[in-house]
Amino acid sequence: MSARLLTHLRHVDLAVPDYDKQLEFYAGVWGLTQVAEDSGISFLAAEGSPEQYVVRLRRAEEKRLDLVSYGAATPADVDTLAERLGTGGVRLISRPGTVDTPGGGYGFRFFDVDGRTVEVSADVAVRRHRRIEEKESIPVKLSHVVLNSPDLDRTRDWYERHLGFRLSDTLSSPHMGEVMHFMRISNQHHSMAIARGPHTSLHHVSFEMRGLDEYMRGSGRVMRAGFQKIWGPGRHLAGDNTFTYFLDPHGNTVEYTTELECLDEDTWHPHVYDFSRPEVTDQWGTANPMNELVAKESFNDPDRGCFVAPPV
Repeated sequence: MSARLLTHLRHVDLAVPDYDKQLEFYAGVWGLTQVAEDSGISFLAAEGSPEQYVVRLRRAEEKRLDLVSYGAATPADVDTLAERLGTGGVRLISRPGTVDTPGGGYGFRFFDVDGRTVEVSADVAVRRHRRIEEKESIPVKLSHVVLNSPDLDRTRDWYERHLGFRLSDTLSSPHMGEVMHFMRISNQHHSMAIARGPHTSLHHVSFEMRGLDEYMRGSGRVMRAGFQKIWGPGRHLAGDNTFTYFLDPHGNTVEYTTELECLDEDTWHPHVYDFSRPEVTDQWGTANPMNELVAKESFNDPDRGCFVAPPV
């Protein structure tokens, strides 16, 4: 396993055919703030986050996950990682250099084992952000991203070997075997998870709320606005975080969450949880049952952008 050079999740970039509806959703009912727009590309920030943006929307003919972006501590770490990946046979899209997006910085892009574009950057300017107040039900920050892979263990091994991710927990069942690995790059239980799916795609993107009250108020606002809730509200066992999942206007799953577990990395040992037990998927017992419909929505549409770099 490689030494860890990544520090945190920065942003998730989506290509969307119905750009205007998506922008209205994310900058409206979902509670993000549009901070820049240029020729069919919008950058959306979370008010409580120092990141310049947490979601980028791009107008496109076909829906896809453009990229997932992570932070590194220093430009030297960016260079070290690029050299390590190149030596390890990872296909680089670009060499380290100036990042031409809000906040600038120094970074590069490459393909993961499933053909997704990943970006790593350092020295990005800190965005002026603020404390989210009591009862203010908008996202504080981007929490985590979950990716579908047809080869769960191959993808887990790649992220451990090349990017220094560590396994926190696994979901399994007697009939299906292992179906999800929760992966971390800090003491946060997971900044990424890998789900077993029929094809490469985005499973969901999760946004952290200030607390339980704000999480419930936000969930209620999205429900009242008429957007489809597919699962929740409830509390998972792995990660101990709350969850409510919705579909955005083009069928991507997005989540409100809070209270994601922070681990003692020196003493933590991964669990294998049997997700056929209802208390594993939802400790509270308040969510609708996890069923085939919920799973099917989370598979999302096949991402045909694999090994095709998105526009800068």
